[in-house]
Amino acid sequence: MSVDAMVLSAHPDDAELSCAGTVKNLTNEGRTVVFVDCTAGELGSRGTPELREKEAIAAAKILGVEHRVCLHLPDGNIMHTNENILAVVVALRAWKPKLLLIPPPVERHPDHEAVNRLARAAAFLAGLTKFESHRNGAAQQPHRPDRMLCFQQQYDFPRSPDLYVDITNSFDAKMASVRAFSSQFHMPESYVSDEPATFISRPEFLQEIEARALYQGSRIGVRYAEAFMSVEPLGVSSLSVFL
Repeated sequence: MSVDAMVLSAHPDDAELSCAGTVKNLTNEGRTVVFVDCTAGELGSRGTPELREKEAIAAAKILGVEHRVCLHLPDGNIMHTNENILAVVVALRAWKPKLLLIPPPVERHPDHEAVNRLARAAAFLAGLTKFESHRNGAAQQPHRPDRMLCFQQQYDFPRSPDLYVDITNSFDAKMASVRAFSSQFHMPESYVSDEPATFISRPEFLQEIEARALYQGSRIGVRYAEAFMSVEPLGVSSLSVFL
């Protein structure tokens, strides 16, 4: 199967927090998107992997994402190994995305940084004819995404973003997809437990997500935006794209 875009994340809810507005824009335009979560988030202090899977499916549905898969790498211990690189290669060759959205290289959570490294290695190897991979017993054909963009997570990028995407019309859907993970955030009306509070379950956290989108929107003169950093140089065929 060939999709327009793949979002490769470390944990369920990473995609929603970072680039859900951009994804909703794409699906509204009729583009196909697949979410690939590297882990099930099994080390999370709140909820369970089973609950988070249900939440992830609900969140993807809100965004118009029909396919979401988990590679079941170990949460909190995503290592840069040949086995893990191969798992990402298999996913890339299975879905054949033109665009690959990945975590940034510098981040608060080590899993996020690890997935950035895995993605870049796998994207290169996936395009090599002599690099072998198999899925369901069948040999896969080479495929390399045309472009990779890093979405922003908790930390600022190590340099200025390369582009901003206007998500004003999709911001409500973004926040609805985030709130679908009620076990992870401050959602007392839908999830009550005696589990410990976390950095992202603070009442202020969702306000901070909106504040960031507002700030990024101010950079390009719109209400809300999401920022991206390109792995490769960006180019255009003509300056007429800005006219």
